[in-house]
Amino acid sequence: MWCVPKLDAQYAELMEDVLELYQRPLCPTEPVVCFDERPVQLLEWVRPASPACPGREARRDYAYFRCGTANLFCAVEPKAGWHFVKATPNRRSPAFTEALQDIAKRYPEANTIHLVLDNLSTHSRHALEVRYGARAGRRLWRRFTPHYTPVHGSWLNQAEVEISLLSRQCLGKRRLPTLKKLHCETQAWQKWANRQRIRIRW
Repeated sequence: MWCVPKLDAQYAELMEDVLELYQRPLCPTEPVVCFDERPVQLLEWVRPASPACPGREARRDYAYFRCGTANLFCAVEPKAGWHFVKATPNRRSPAFTEALQDIAKRYPEANTIHLVLDNLSTHSRHALEVRYGARAGRRLWRRFTPHYTPVHGSWLNQAEVEISLLSRQCLGKRRLPTLKKLHCETQAWQKWANRQRIRIRW
C-alpha cells in the first residue's frame, strides 16, 4: 500500500509528467530510462547449510557475520528491455555520478536521455559538477532530461519493478559476503536480462 499524504497540484503535475513520458513510443534518439538504488546488507553465514536428504529438509544455521553494507544502482529502459546494475560501496554523489556516466555511454547518439528518478539530494546537476568540475558536470547533465517523481510517489518509477526483478531473479534469499561477489552476481543477471530483452509492461 502506498501512502500519498497530500495529493496537491504539484504532486499531480509531477505524476502526469511521468505518466505522459511512459505513453511515448520507443524512440532510440530519446530513450526513457528509469533509475533508482537499493541498499544491500552483506552477510556471511557462520556455518554452511546442510543439504536435504531422505526424510530431512535442508537446514540453514541462523548465525551469521555482518560484513557491512553496499548499494545497487539499477536502471532500466522498460520498452527496449535494456537493464543496468552497478554495485557500489554506497549511494553517495561520486557513485551516483559514475552510474550516470555509464548510462550516458550506453546512448552516444541520443539527443536526450529522459531519466525518471526520485528526489534524493544526490540526484542533481550539482553532484556531477562537484565530481567532474563545473564544465564537464554540466555537459554530462545536459545529456539527460530529468523527470522527478513526486514526494511519496516512488511507485511511479519503473526502476522499482526492476529492483524487484533483480531481487527475486538474482539475489533471492541468499546473502552475499562481499561487494566483489555482489558485483559478479548482479553483472551475470544483467547480461542474462539484456540477452532476454526483458521488457516491463507497466
